[in-house]
Amino acid sequence: MTTRDRLEAILGRLSVRAGDERVFMKLYAEAARGAADAADARAKAGLSLGPLDGAIVSIKDLLDVAGEPTLAGSLMRRDTAPAERDALVVRRLRRAGAAIIGKTAMTEFAFTALGINPHYGTPGNAADPTLIPGGSSSGAGVSAAEGTSDISIGSDTGGSVRIPAALNGVVGFKPTARRVPLDGAFPLSPSLDSLGPLARTVGACIATDAVMAGKEFSALVPLSLPGLRIGVPRGRLMEHCDGTVSAAFEQSLKRLAASGARVEDIAIDDLLLALRETTRVASIAAIEGAEIHADWLSAGAKVAVDRHVSGGLGRALQVPAIAYIRTMRRRAELVAAMDERLSSVDLMVLPTTPVVAQPIAEMLDDERHGDRIEGLLLRNTQVANQFDLCALSLPMPGTVLPAGLMLVGRHGHDRRVLAAGLAVEALLKG
Repeated sequence: MTTRDRLEAILGRLSVRAGDERVFMKLYAEAARGAADAADARAKAGLSLGPLDGAIVSIKDLLDVAGEPTLAGSLMRRDTAPAERDALVVRRLRRAGAAIIGKTAMTEFAFTALGINPHYGTPGNAADPTLIPGGSSSGAGVSAAEGTSDISIGSDTGGSVRIPAALNGVVGFKPTARRVPLDGAFPLSPSLDSLGPLARTVGACIATDAVMAGKEFSALVPLSLPGLRIGVPRGRLMEHCDGTVSAAFEQSLKRLAASGARVEDIAIDDLLLALRETTRVASIAAIEGAEIHADWLSAGAKVAVDRHVSGGLGRALQVPAIAYIRTMRRRAELVAAMDERLSSVDLMVLPTTPVVAQPIAEMLDDERHGDRIEGLLLRNTQVANQFDLCALSLPMPGTVLPAGLMLVGRHGHDRRVLAAGLAVEALLKG
């Protein structure tokens, strides 16, 4: 099937639900058709721009597209000046031959993890539309899982690629911060933000990561599992896991051990508690986000803002500069300590999220329960952002609702984590 044929099939599916579209904020049908036709012409001539030539790609609504305002899931930005040019990663994807089909939904300003947006609607989970999709890259997770894009591009500040990947049953990769340039991406926390892909295979994420990072693509060989040192952080990151996640995780560990991998416990609770104490006043993401949004937070928003966003950012706005400076200095010390701790293993493995997707209605009806679930969703994933690591979430088999297995690697070990992902993916599917 040609790229154009596949694109038209997707556009046909989307047209059926056009009256209640919540996964996509905007479609670029004609531009995508042009890119698809160009890819098909190259294929017919025996030419290729690389592994993404002809891939149908969606992008999160915080990436600039020339000629239109970047909404970032907010009503506030509808009247902002149009972007003068595409975000750098969007330009790289286009040059690689990708057909950009549209912009996907997200939580307002990428600040919350449930995937709920009170302004533009909440995409239903791909496994069950009554359940949350996870956020903040909510539409990206659903689009990749339901097949309305081959690859979705999201952002990850505390888990916003890996949470929706886990809850919707796809692969999600958070690269080491600054591996992929953020030019033209609306920020939340410049110290923690990363841009990464969601797709149905690790291979697709590997190809996309290379393009986004501006690297020449080279195929990865799956890492050999026999003898691979896998650290399991038994402790607070394993608490409050529901039965589905716990059972799937333990079964995954048994498969890894049976493959010859050396599965052993690794203690990191002291570092987690130290960082928690350091950020007790406010999270790094909230403090840096408050600086970005300081003008409207101080003057008052002229349009409705998700109260979970305005509340969290508003509280962080009160944090004095000296507290932020001390937080970042201490974080640097803890990042170095975590890197040294992880030097004893090849990978750290844990559940991506301790719970599966929860009903949207319950999150809306009981705010305290929703806050608790959001805290659980972020708990494991944010470790990679806080300690400047890279991480990959893979679907675990044998669950009624999707659940993710997260492989965490040291700073800059992205290709090694992805190569390990190829091996673990094959093992779990076998």
